[in-house]
Formats: sequence, structure tokens, C-alpha cells
Amino acid sequence: MRMVLFLRGVTEEAVFSILAGLQALYDKYKDRDFVILGFPCNQDGDIAYPTSKFGGQEPKDDEAIGEFCVRNHGVSFPLMKKSDVNGDSTNEVFKWLKNEKAGLLGLTRIKWNFEKFLVDKEGKVAHRWASTTTPEHIDAEVAKIL
Repeated sequence: MRMVLFLRGVTEEAVFSILAGLQALYDKYKDRDFVILGFPCNQDGDIAYPTSKFGGQEPKDDEAIGEFCVRNHGVSFPLMKKSDVNGDSTNEVFKWLKNEKAGLLGLTRIKWNFEKFLVDKEGKVAHRWASTTTPEHIDAEVAKIL
């Protein structure tokens, strides 16, 4: 079984160095049963979670997102189809991830772009990181678990 880092990300956000750092992380560990799965999101949000709008920062279609990430950031880790991560239409993967590992103050909703979850080789959600967590910090945790 592989260790998987699930990423809720966008291409329009100004934090492009995160994608480069995540690509470096993927390159470092991909031959050791580690993979990053990117999930673009352009969710409109809902009344219950008005902060889950994410600024409409992912208007491109799936093909254009992939092309943009490869061309501008050299991304080679898999990118999934655009998915909702909060509310009634939440992708099943994110329902499970959020249920297994709540965020700060026990909140389950995804608060912003580049929130990350690490699932270990046994299928346990080992970590959940906020948008501000750097790939370098994640590298240290991946190294411990691998």
C-alpha cells in the first residue's frame, strides 16, 4: 500500500511555490511508495460555510488545469477531477479524510486552498495540515513514517 498526500489546491492562487515544493517532495519519495493526489476545487461555498468559497480561483476545466500545472510548475503527480470539499456535494474522499482527522478546534470543513492530509501505508489518516504548512515541514513527517 502507498502513503498518500491528498492536496486541495488551485492553480490561480499566488502561492505557486507550494506547487513547486510539493513536486520536489513527490520527486524525492515517489520511488518509495509515496504519491501526491491533487484535487482542484472551485466550490461556490454554501450558507453554512460562507468561508468555503475559496474565491472562485479554479475556473478552468480539468484538462486546462492539468496543462497549466505541467507547463508552469512541472507537476507530474496525479491531478484528480475538480471536486467540492465542503457541504452536501463533498467528494467522498474528502468526506472520509475530514471525518478521520478534524482540523483546528475540531472543525471538519476545509478552510482554504492547499489544505493537506497524509494517509499512511496502513490507510490511517496520520496528519492534516493547514494551508500555511510548508512542503519542507511535510517532508520531515513523511520521512518519519516511511
